[in-house]
Amino acid sequence: MKRGIIILFTVLGIFLHAQNIKTKRGIINLDGIPVAKLSNKSSEYTFMDLKETPMYTIKFIDKSIVDSVRDSYIIVNRVYNRDKTIEIDYSSPSAFSGEEKSAVFTSVKDLKIIDTKGINVKNLDELFSNVPKRKLDAKTKDAYTIRKKIDKMNIEVNKVGEILSNGVPVGYFTNLPVSFGSEDTIMDKTPIDIEIYDAKSKLIGRYITTTKQLKTAGGKSFTIYREMSGRASILKFPTYKALAERMAIMDPNFIKIQEKVNVGTVSKETPN
Repeated sequence: MKRGIIILFTVLGIFLHAQNIKTKRGIINLDGIPVAKLSNKSSEYTFMDLKETPMYTIKFIDKSIVDSVRDSYIIVNRVYNRDKTIEIDYSSPSAFSGEEKSAVFTSVKDLKIIDTKGINVKNLDELFSNVPKRKLDAKTKDAYTIRKKIDKMNIEVNKVGEILSNGVPVGYFTNLPVSFGSEDTIMDKTPIDIEIYDAKSKLIGRYITTTKQLKTAGGKSFTIYREMSGRASILKFPTYKALAERMAIMDPNFIKIQEKVNVGTVSKETPN
């Protein structure tokens, strides 16, 4: 019984001391008291004091890392020192909150740079002195590792279906659909699989257009661009470059990362 009463009063205490955060017509109110002002342009929000002096900005970033994995975070920038920006996580009061509510909620609850006295410059400076580490899940961390490897390969696909890594031919596509050359994405559902070969004409794998599955010659499979809902929705159709990149990860022997360029012996010709 005593335990139940303690829990009840704890919940009531949290409820009573919870701040009521509202933004109306660009004015941020805490428990009905105006504390700051807000304006926005696209996904960037500028926070000002009540005299409309800009203090800092929050910009929302939502990007694709690799395949269906996306990363969402904010970039915080002090108006009086634009040389330094920081990337940090943000939170929202609910799953359906938009960017504006998330920007204000993060400023008040997480970063504590807005309180009942206005914009807390001391806490703002402290934020930039001790930047909180981002909390990335295992899937996102793995995606960034893959992205780093892919970037080093610098893969491109030319107009005839040849795959190049750092400008060097490493393979090619066959059974290309009619739309190839005019469309960057693979939208056609073809009865014959699109195949990928290395530079020595060894079969590396194939892409099944009907199921969006990429399969290696060794039996590994991966579904390209799984459809997602909400803010993290992504393209339904992959690019040829995306296929080559994913195949390079699935089969490490397909494309080797060239850390440095080896230059042969340079000889000077003696004029006759």
